[in-house]
Amino acid sequence: MTSDLARLETALRQNRWVAEILDRFEEIALPDAWLVAGCLAQTVWNLAAGHPAERGIKDLDIVYFDAGDLSASAEQGHEERLRRLFSHVPAKLDVKNEARVHLWYEKRFGYPIAPYISTANAIATFPTTATSIGVRQHGGAFKCCAPFGLDDLLAGIVRPNKRQITEAVYRAKVQRWRAAWPGLRVVPWETAATAT
Repeated sequence: MTSDLARLETALRQNRWVAEILDRFEEIALPDAWLVAGCLAQTVWNLAAGHPAERGIKDLDIVYFDAGDLSASAEQGHEERLRRLFSHVPAKLDVKNEARVHLWYEKRFGYPIAPYISTANAIATFPTTATSIGVRQHGGAFKCCAPFGLDDLLAGIVRPNKRQITEAVYRAKVQRWRAAWPGLRVVPWETAATAT
């Protein structure tokens, strides 16, 4: 995984916005924080398709884990602070406390989930194996949380992570992503293994 990790870091650093967040990650100052999901996969896939790294990226997701404060107001305050910190980055910064996701998930998606126990636990439920990923820089070292590894992300394979999402959510993502990156290889919902 070391060479894959180096490949990932090299790709992500070609995205000016991601590189800046990584370089200033300790200023984020949130517990168990990671830059996650779509912006990372989109950067890798953009570069593989010969596009600018930032092409089409509308938001950058930063997640953290603070079970000591599950208030929406605290989460909102952190988001506002980080948006000010990175105000010149043109993509929208979304900041979420993964410790409180279970409080709103059922209302938004129609079914309840168990509370997460860490940010890594949350990342392991993200909709696809290629987007179940988080990165950060700590003490000058690039760190990665990739519960399913980096193979699918780096090979342009979209595979559902059935731990939490529905088939409808997966199909909607696939439709959007195929339009942006026609070269992606999509694993059909029906043939993908169910995660344990």
